[in-house]
Amino acid sequence: MCIIKQHLLHLVSPLVCFLFPVLLFAADIGEPRGQELMLSLDEAVSIGLDRNRDLEIARLDRDIAGQKVREAWAGVLPQLDAEFDYTRTLEPVVIYFPEDITDPTKLTPLEISQDNAMVASLSLSQPLFNLKAFAGIRASSTVKKISMEAYRQTEADVISNIKTAYYNVLIADEQVTILEQSISRWETALRDSRALFREGVAADIDTLKAFLSVENIKPDLIQARNRAVVTRTQLKNSIGLDPLSNVTLSDSLVYQQGKYPEDIASAYAEAVSARPEVRQLELQVEAETQNVSAARAESFPAVTAVGLLEAQTQFDDGVAIEDTDWPVTSSIGLQLSMPLFTGFRISSQVEQAKLGRLQSMTRLEDLKADIRAEVEMKLSNLEEACKRIKVQDRTIRTAERSYEITLLRFREGIGSQLELADAELQLNKAKTNYLQAVYDYLVARVECDKALGRTARPADDL
Repeated sequence: MCIIKQHLLHLVSPLVCFLFPVLLFAADIGEPRGQELMLSLDEAVSIGLDRNRDLEIARLDRDIAGQKVREAWAGVLPQLDAEFDYTRTLEPVVIYFPEDITDPTKLTPLEISQDNAMVASLSLSQPLFNLKAFAGIRASSTVKKISMEAYRQTEADVISNIKTAYYNVLIADEQVTILEQSISRWETALRDSRALFREGVAADIDTLKAFLSVENIKPDLIQARNRAVVTRTQLKNSIGLDPLSNVTLSDSLVYQQGKYPEDIASAYAEAVSARPEVRQLELQVEAETQNVSAARAESFPAVTAVGLLEAQTQFDDGVAIEDTDWPVTSSIGLQLSMPLFTGFRISSQVEQAKLGRLQSMTRLEDLKADIRAEVEMKLSNLEEACKRIKVQDRTIRTAERSYEITLLRFREGIGSQLELADAELQLNKAKTNYLQAVYDYLVARVECDKALGRTARPADDL
């Protein structure tokens, strides 16, 4: 027996040694940690649309609304019900008959019930005329359309948020780069100051100023790097990525001219026709109109066709079920119901529905006014950022040339540390302003696209 166990161990041990790394590798594949992910803007949006939790909730709401439509159709479709009743008699039902009609005091008991009773029935009802049911179908179909527009609105919000978060990461990275370049320039200036000081051309104060300039920028660099980490976390959260994943962005802050309406009237018309919020309120007005019809429909009669098929039997203990009789009865008919007086309930519901429709119409007009103001503001921001980019593009080239000349003068010993510091400040400010202008323009494009309804996909594409 021991020999057999030893042989088994010799056979199993190599197999375990082989399978253990394979299983461990498979486990690592199933749960990746700290993976490197290269993302473009379009890829970030695509992943976000698949993983965003807000969008998933809106998608489920849309599916629920679709099931509500199916539920509403039940009001006009036939209803078929089956029922089976069994009754066990514990004490028999007794009636008394007189033995002699001339003497009513003499009664004879007679059992009229049996030990077991069964009734099986099948009932069918088919609404023939029910205005309330048809109004409910129309209302549920409108609610489904409203949920579809709500989904489009959520999708537009998700896309805009992801794009903005993406640009936030880009500008945070660029700000880190600008500060690192500034420190590099000041470290070069510090080395030049020390060399000139050793040659007796520059004063000791110039070296101290260059050293302080380097040290003063370092806290700004620490803050910028922390801001870059925070913005990346926000981007990963908006997309739905693993917080431990390492994300690298493949796009950059580049000025891209967009095509937008030249006048407010055209932009407003485009926004009103495309924005999901407008369509939602238009459908809400339609739904409130249907609610008025549904409330009025309650005062109309409802006609329903009914049918019943029933079989029943009774038998005492000791009798087999197959030996019992099951007489079958059937009937058909019409049911008519009509409210005559409901305590003013129906008229009150009609007035409430009318007031609800007026509320929705007022909200729609208010939304359109807000959209016009929003479109005008977003287009103005877009134009402003575009003008700033053109100005800063010229400024940054001038600042770079000014810094090069000032640095050359300082190295030749004919320029001062103060001039170099001022040139560095102007260059850093020019780069920062240009970067901010490009960022503002790209974010303004995102907001303008959303304001015009371009971010939301057409309902037919969903």
